[in-house]
Formats: sequence, structure tokens, C-alpha cells
Amino acid sequence: MSRLFASVRARATLAATLVVAVALVAAGTAVLLSLRSNLLGEAGTQAERSARDVATALAVGTRYTELNLDDDDRPVQVVDEAGTLVAASEDLERITGTGVDAVHPRPSASPGDDGDDDDDSGESLEAGEIGEPATVGDGTATVDGDTEDYRFVTVPVETRRGDQLTVYAGAPLSAEHGAVNTALTVMLIGFPLLLAVVAWVTWLVTRRALRPVEGIRREMAAITASEDLARRVPVPGTHDEVARLASTTNETLAALESSVERQRRFVADASHELRSPIASLRTQLEVAAAHPELLDLDGAVEDTVRLQRLAADLLLLARLDAGERPADARVDLAALAREAAEGRTGVSVRGDAAVRVAGSRGQLGRVLANLLDNAQRHARSAVEVSVRRDGEAAVVAVADDGEGVPAADRERIFERFVRLDAARSRDDGGAGLGLAIARDVAVRHGGTLTVHDAPTGGALFELRLPGA
Repeated sequence: MSRLFASVRARATLAATLVVAVALVAAGTAVLLSLRSNLLGEAGTQAERSARDVATALAVGTRYTELNLDDDDRPVQVVDEAGTLVAASEDLERITGTGVDAVHPRPSASPGDDGDDDDDSGESLEAGEIGEPATVGDGTATVDGDTEDYRFVTVPVETRRGDQLTVYAGAPLSAEHGAVNTALTVMLIGFPLLLAVVAWVTWLVTRRALRPVEGIRREMAAITASEDLARRVPVPGTHDEVARLASTTNETLAALESSVERQRRFVADASHELRSPIASLRTQLEVAAAHPELLDLDGAVEDTVRLQRLAADLLLLARLDAGERPADARVDLAALAREAAEGRTGVSVRGDAAVRVAGSRGQLGRVLANLLDNAQRHARSAVEVSVRRDGEAAVVAVADDGEGVPAADRERIFERFVRLDAARSRDDGGAGLGLAIARDVAVRHGGTLTVHDAPTGGALFELRLPGA
């Protein structure tokens, strides 16, 4: 059963059918109840009319024996105040539901004539007055051999001579039963057919609606099999949820393609950067092994340190790409800037006291160190670091008096393994990871890192972080 309704199409069809079924049952029940209520009301009206006709005849002085009670469809009983049946329909054989089971009248010696004028029964009716009708209820009656269900109505009346009588009259419920049964039969036959039509139409409509989804699924399966992230799923022209799903899927594929391509370039560039110091170090060691007197110890140490720094940079970038979240410690940027500038020649630090941010002290210190390394590499003589608070933000500015950064390259320098023409030398320009690491760390801390023109004519790197 779970496999039968495993598809969205099957579940949508089942849900639509169930909703329509519940609606049809509720509507059908309401129709049947309304129909039955109206027919019962009509039967009560007919019974009341019959009872009033008889009561009117009695009120104007018609004798019991002279009443016209030969309507076979509407049984009538006339009962005196003692509960004695004094008149009834001619062919009435049996009756229930009126409270008077007698069907053969037993009139007094002088019917309609011998009422006791002094009798005080406590009734409020006056001579010749007809009381308000009341519904007795439903019952059965056998008239001329035919037994049917009836709705009975009672009407009190007082004759001109003071006799207090009660008239019971019934109207057949056969029409009500027949109409309700007919409507029920039509519903029992029509509802299943209607539900079948609803299920079939829903099945066809959902197949058409989900056809683009199947196209997206097939294309995604093909992309997975081919590993070609340049492919895109088809976008239907319906401008609905499926079209938005396809557009979002293509955006995800584009982002994934960009990420994979960036990762491939990163691996290729890292391999290239690692190959040079490793090859240099190996050459020096091989020469030293063959000719110990030619060992360049300082060069070997320099290559080893460079290799160590490069490995550390690559490891940090890998952690940042993996989504490593910075610590939530409070860091004093002014103190951290002075610590990073300590021991560096030509670097001055000025700033406000206690400019604090939330983040990783180690990573933020790495950002400042990379910015100072870059500034010292390009400065002619001096590097200035300023720390200040700008509203809710903390700002660190590192300015040098070098040649500055051309406007066309102010975003490119933050890409990985990028060196400008003036810094092509690996010995002078590094691996091209310092600024990329600095911006990635700034972004992970909810901040920005941008470059502008310094007042001294060089480059001004501005690190802006949320204040703590």
C-alpha cells in the first residue's frame, strides 16, 4: 500500500478524491435532511388543513354523523373531552400515533345535541371557536386494507352547544419516503461515478502538471551521471512554482559549478606553488649530499619556512571553505594592532582605546599580520595603522606610501594566488594568498575588507567589523 501511494501524483489523486467525497457526503446529507424537512412540513400542512376543515364543520354545528370523512388518504378521528371516539373515517381499520387507538366511534344518544351547558372543563375556548393546531407526531394507519405512515395534527374545537372536541387528522408520508429514497438512490449511484471522474481527471491533470518536474529529474540524473556541471535543467514557461524550482535549481548548479571550478583552480595553484619550494629544497639537499661543502643552509631554511607558511595558509583556507565558524571571544583591535606591529620597522599605530569586536583572536591577528606584510612589501618608507570606531562598526585602516593599487585591480588582488605585475616575484610577492585569507576571515566575521587610495598616495586597506 505504501508503494502504491509513493508518488506525488497518486497522493494528490487520493487527496482530491477524499476531499470531494467528504464534500459530496456532507452536501448529500444536507440535501436529504432539507428535503425530508420540507416534505414533513408539507405533510403537516395537509394534515392541519384536513383537521381544520373538520373542526370548522363541527364549530358551525354539523352533527358527528353528518361529517364528511370519506377521504381515504387522510384518516380523521374526532374525540370528545372524555377521550371517547365520536367520529372517524369510514374505512379506518387501525391507527397508531394519535393517542386514541379506537377506530369505531361511539357517539352519545343525541350526537352534537346533548352537551352539558353547565359543564366547566377549564378550557379557554368559546362556543364555535377553533383552537390552535398542534403536531402530534408520526404514526401509522390502515385504511381500506392499506397501511401507511402518516403525520398527525390535532385541532381543538368547541361546538356552539359547548361540546369540547379534539380533531385528529393525518397526511400520508409516502411522498416524503418516496422522494427521500429516490434522492438517496440517485446519490448512491451518482456519487461513486462522480468520484471516479474526479479521480481520473485529477490523475490526468497532475500528470500534466508534474511533467516538467520529471524533465528536471531526468536532467539532474544526467548531470550526475556525466558530472558536467555546465548543463542546466529545462525551465518551463509557466511562471509557476515548478518554473521557480527549475530556476533555483539552475542557480544552485551555477553556484556549484563555480565552487567546483574554484576548488579545482585552488588545487592546481596550490600544487604549482608547492612544487617550486619543494623542488628547490630537494635540489639543495641533493647538492649537499654530493658536495657537502656547497650546502646553502640559509637557502634551505628559507625554502623550508616558505613551505611551512604556504602549508599553513592552505590549511587555513581549507578550514574557511569548510565553513569553520570563528570563536565568539571579545578582541581589542587596538591592542591586537600594536601586537602585530611590534618589531616591524617603519610601522606606526594610533587608535582609540578599547575598540572591541567579537571573533577569533588568532584569525583577526592573522588578518592584521597579512595586511602589514602586504603594506611593508609595497611601502617606500612608512606604514600607518589606525584603529577607530565608526558608529556601531570597528574600523582598522592600514595605509602605505607606495604606488597604490590600480582601480581595475582592486577586487582582483583579493583572489587566491593572484599577484600584480609589480609583485610577480615569488620571493618578494609571496604566494598571493595573504589578501585572499584576510578578506575571507573578514567576511566570516560579518565584516568587509576593501582597498582605496591612501592620503600619502599609496594603498589604504580598510577592515570594517561589527563592534561588540
